[in-house]
Order: sequence, then C-alpha cells, then structure tokens
Amino acid sequence: MGRPDCRGVPTSCDDSALIEALDRCHEDSLAFRGDPVAGIDAVLGDHPDFIMGHCFKAGILTQAMETRIYNDMLRSVEAAEALSPMANDRELGHIAALRTWVDGDFFGAVQCWEKVLVRYPFDLLALQLVHLTDVLLGDVVGQRDSVARVYAMWDESVPGYEYLLAFYAFGLEENRDFAHAEELGRRAIAMQPRHPYAFHAVAHVMEMKCRHAGGITFMNHHLDAWAESNLRNHLWWHLSLFHMDLGQFERVLDIYDHHLRGKDISGDRYEELDSAALLWRLKLLDVDLGERWSELAEKWQPSAEDTLYAFNDVHAMMAFVNDHRSRDAAEMLLNANERYVDHANDANVAMSRTIGLPFCRALQDFAEGKYGACVDRLLPVRYRTHRLGGSFAQRDIIGWTLLEAALRARRFDLALALANERAALKSTSPQNWKLVARAYKGLGDRARSEQAESRAQSLLAA
Repeated sequence: MGRPDCRGVPTSCDDSALIEALDRCHEDSLAFRGDPVAGIDAVLGDHPDFIMGHCFKAGILTQAMETRIYNDMLRSVEAAEALSPMANDRELGHIAALRTWVDGDFFGAVQCWEKVLVRYPFDLLALQLVHLTDVLLGDVVGQRDSVARVYAMWDESVPGYEYLLAFYAFGLEENRDFAHAEELGRRAIAMQPRHPYAFHAVAHVMEMKCRHAGGITFMNHHLDAWAESNLRNHLWWHLSLFHMDLGQFERVLDIYDHHLRGKDISGDRYEELDSAALLWRLKLLDVDLGERWSELAEKWQPSAEDTLYAFNDVHAMMAFVNDHRSRDAAEMLLNANERYVDHANDANVAMSRTIGLPFCRALQDFAEGKYGACVDRLLPVRYRTHRLGGSFAQRDIIGWTLLEAALRARRFDLALALANERAALKSTSPQNWKLVARAYKGLGDRARSEQAESRAQSLLAA
C-alpha cells in the first residue's frame, strides 16, 4: 500500500525512513539550503527503486534550465518510468509531468502537475514545481492561482505551510496585490525566520512600491537569515536595486564585487543572470564598470549555444556585447538561436522568437551605438515581455533599455511617453523622474525638465 509523506500525501514506498529522508531533502530545496540533489542521490544510491526519490530529483533539476544538467535529469525520469508499474496515481502524475518536460513541453508539464494537485492538494512538491515553472515561463496569473486553488485547504497544522504562504505572496505581488502579498510574506517569515523565498517576496513588494530606504533596512536587518542561503545571490541583487534607484552606485558596485562577482567558472547560471542584469542596469546609468564585463563574459562563454532558455540567452548576450573579446560569442549565440527557432518545436521556441531574439539583437544594437535600431526592435514587443519569463522586476530591464535607447537616438517625444509610463507605475522612483527630465530637456522644455529633476532630487533627499 505504501506510506504517506509528512503531509499525508501517498507514496508507493513502505519504508518510513526513506520517506522521512525525502521529506528532509524536500525541506532543503524549499528553504534554499544545502544540496538537495546530492542528498537524494545518496538515498537513491542505496534504494534505486524509490520512485518518488527519482521524481523529486528530476523535478528539482527542471528548475535549473541548464543544458549541463539535462542528461542527469533525463536519467532520473527514465529511472522513474522504469518503475512506473509499481507507482501509485500520484507518482504516475509526476512521471507524466516530467516526461512532458524533458520532451520540451513546459506548459504541458504544468498541466500534468496541476492534475496531481487537484487530487492531492497537499502535494507540496507538485505545488512548488507548478509555481516555480510559472515564474520561469512568465505565466503571471498562474503564479498566483496555482496556489489559490489549494490555499483554503491548508493551515498552520500542515507541515510546510510557510512555504505555501511564500509562493502565494510572490504570486500576489506579481499580480500587483501588494498589501496582501506583503502580509503573507511577513507571516511566512514569522513562522520560519530563515525563509529566503519569503524575504524574496517581500523584497519584490518593496521594489515595486519604490520603498527603497525601507527595503535596505529590511534586507540588512535580516541579513543573517538569508545571506547564507542558496538564494543569496538573487537577494543581494534585490538589495542592490534599492541602492541603485537612490543613486548609491558605489554601494551597488561594492555589493557586486563582494557578493556577485564570482572568480571561478562555476557553471551556475543563476549567479551569472543576476550579475549580468546588474551590470547592464549600471551601463544604462553610465557607471564605469572596468573589467567586470570581461570577467562575466568568460563565465558565459560555455553557454553561448545552449538555446535551452531564452531568459538565459539574453543575459549571456549582455555580457558578450560589452566585451570586445566576446563578439564572436555574441554571433554564435545569435546564429544558434536563429537555427533553433527555425527547426525546434519545444516551448522555449515561442519565448525565443517573440522576445528572446529581438532583445538579443537590440542589446547588440545598443552596445554598437545603433540606438534607433534598438528602439525599432523593442518597441513592437514591449508589452509581450512576460513571455521571456522571470519577474516584473527582472523584465524591467527591457523597458529601461528601450527608453534609454530612445533618449540616445534623440527620439525625445517617444522617450517622454515611455518615461511618463514608468513614472506613473513608480512615481517615487528618483531615476524615473531623471529620465522624464532628460526627455523634456531633449524636447527643449527647460521648465518641465527642471521640474522633473527637482522632483527626483526631493525624492533622493527624502
């Protein structure tokens, strides 16, 4: 019959020690600590017939979105499939989702995991994979509603409730329900003070609401709780954004150099994504970056032709176009993606075709000073950027690049329209008002330019 896990969700395994070991590995993945894959590998080494162990490993590896782990993930899926005659309905649902994923249908995999959740609403692994995959795919509504469908069934008595709260908090934030998102995020932190994903959700709220000083205080006050987690790079990136909007560029560079600027080629794309995203923003602000681009481009070199995930490709492109030694890598990336969208049929093709390739080419145009061409590439896709995946805070780099290109191309009427759009969404952002001021100055409206600049300065002073 099998024994249930700690939330009462059935498994086909009769060994309670194995199920407890899986629960511990799963807890590590939810808490962004340790090495959950190595942990489950140790379990599977002694118990290769543990079906949910294989499903867990493959599920966690789906979130890496890196070519280097694909074969390991595939082996786990095949091992689970070989054991499917002994699997229960819940496990068969996970196996179906994973097979759909490795076949390239990421959206179909989400549908399979959601079927599991309908029958087993306390399957926290299925919920985790649905929510995080929706983030990868840019399914903003799904990030919220996948949790909403089971939220009312959970309470504090269910192990892992704090993780469900954090998932829901992030989904609510991405759907602009900021007050509710912050409430649930802080509640999750109260339940689990060392909860990186809950800090992440609250940081997103503060970023979207331009609560810079509060964000800096919040992140620094809880530094000991998140700075050793596996999410630390991304949380340092969030802290740097607060300092950046306040014009504290020396502090931003200090964060980069001490927390994001890895010295080795680790192959961890998540670290390099945050590094590229931060340096490109500083480039838009004309901050001198020294040799930082060259070091980062070297780390991205092995992934130039991956074409696995458009979100990765655009961040690799940021590094390549800013390092004169990596221009060949930039062309390799573009050529590989052009071949890929012509011949492949997986879920990432649409992401690459719709926004990935246009943004990669626009980045190249911007770096080469072809600002008008950059504008022409990005303007038609500016409201489709969610298809790249990631969060609003991460995708904001596309709109900012478009606006900066419009200013440098002297298309000041368009720049003003875009700057006004940004200022309406974040009316307390000093950098947004500086952009408005530059647009008015370009149009020759000195009075309104000075007014916008004064607003920026008053926000900085406050």
